[in-house]
Amino acid sequence: MGSCVSIADVHVVTSSLVVLLAMGQARADDLKWGADAQGGAPYVFEDPTDPNRLVGFEVELAGLLAQRVGQRATLVHGPWANLLELLARGDFDVALNGIEVTAEKRSVVALSHPYFAAAEVLTVRKGDVTAPRSKAQLAGHPVGTLPGSLAERIARDAGAVVRTYDGGQNDLYDDLKVGRIDAVLADEPIAAFYGDLEPSLERVPGDFGVVSYALALRPDDATRLQALDAALDALVADGTLRALYEKWGLWNPQVAALLHDPRLEARGAPLELDRWKAAVGKLPPFLERVRTRYPAMLPLFLEGAALTLATSLLAMALAVLLGVSLALSRRHGPAPLRWLAVAYTEFFRGTPLLIQLTMIYFGLPELGVKLDPFVAGVLALGLNYAAAEAENYRAGLESVPSGQHEAATVLGLSTAQTLRHVIAPQALRIALPPMTNDFIALLKDSSLVSIVTLTELTKTYVNLASSTRDHLGLGVLVAGLYLLLGLPFARLARLAERWFGRHLEKGANA
Repeated sequence: MGSCVSIADVHVVTSSLVVLLAMGQARADDLKWGADAQGGAPYVFEDPTDPNRLVGFEVELAGLLAQRVGQRATLVHGPWANLLELLARGDFDVALNGIEVTAEKRSVVALSHPYFAAAEVLTVRKGDVTAPRSKAQLAGHPVGTLPGSLAERIARDAGAVVRTYDGGQNDLYDDLKVGRIDAVLADEPIAAFYGDLEPSLERVPGDFGVVSYALALRPDDATRLQALDAALDALVADGTLRALYEKWGLWNPQVAALLHDPRLEARGAPLELDRWKAAVGKLPPFLERVRTRYPAMLPLFLEGAALTLATSLLAMALAVLLGVSLALSRRHGPAPLRWLAVAYTEFFRGTPLLIQLTMIYFGLPELGVKLDPFVAGVLALGLNYAAAEAENYRAGLESVPSGQHEAATVLGLSTAQTLRHVIAPQALRIALPPMTNDFIALLKDSSLVSIVTLTELTKTYVNLASSTRDHLGLGVLVAGLYLLLGLPFARLARLAERWFGRHLEKGANA
């Protein structure tokens, strides 16, 4: 018996050799993997009992894979709907976040061996006799699901009125509870971690399809794909992957079939699923959360607030400088410059900021210009708000009576001197209130930079609200932080307005 070697042993040795060979050619830096913590459990999410720690079965899987290929896993956050675009842009090496195996995805990315499979399941309100309970009955019913998912395609093909949710996965079941939709069609892990926790909801027996997940890589990254496929095979062969799924309560017949494991029943206790249920099954009273949970989350919120403030300040500085140039060009420049200023203002004021940000971050690399996420966010916000600032300053300039210009000319002041000493102080006083409003609006619009992998204040809130299922309490906290960020600048603007007012009054009395 000592000389016998099992097929599994041979498979492990062979897989390990492939990994070692690929490691010789792979880069020595960290394995950067992309995911969206906003989606929530059990994939990638902030631990409800320790919000400063990311957990999830895909977090652990990324660490295991990186270890097998001799690297360290480094997470890069990005919106789930944009992960493949971020991958193609080079923001990370691997997309690992419930990337479904489909022909459409295979046409744009390289997919690894599937690492997970699950049923598509339907959840309805308990006792609702009008709810759909089969694929044929979905027709005409409002059904919630995630955008771009197999579940969405199944629901549409069945004639359902599909409602997609870009927020946390719990949003699906919250809307189902209150009657905004009649059913939720989602991957079984989502239903297990969200729908099954609600006593007013029930899962319809059976499945509506099977979905499988794979790692997504750039098509030209064949060496890394080979290494990760070998690492996955090794995790399957030595039972590590099965143990991971059992711990998270994810072992199911679909996974068993995918991994060719004849043992259909889970052997280990679903420790992480039980821990999740204990942590979020019932929210503690608000005052208790204020005393215990929220202080632990404060560092994350402050980090997000710091990024929001830095982005907003730099973007506003760019908007002010460019806005002044545009206003002066439109007011005093030659005809071609005036036309360019008008065209710029109308374009950036008349198109959505989200489209502008997407063009800058995802579109410019097609022209060979690849910007850092922070730089792209500041640039997009600054260029957009420059159009609004240009109109504020133009209105301020035009509000100054023409007699002021004539008086300055009589006194022998040049055009530059007239603008600096006579026109600008009066125009700025008029422009200050709308400038302040624009900055407050920019603070809020900075939340859009989350699509370029930046986790600012709003994204932090959405991630934590999804992981703790606490939207109202955390929303109050975040609203207070936004007020604290904006109020000092509103106060400074009022002080500056009064200062300019006194300055003008002194000039008039003289």
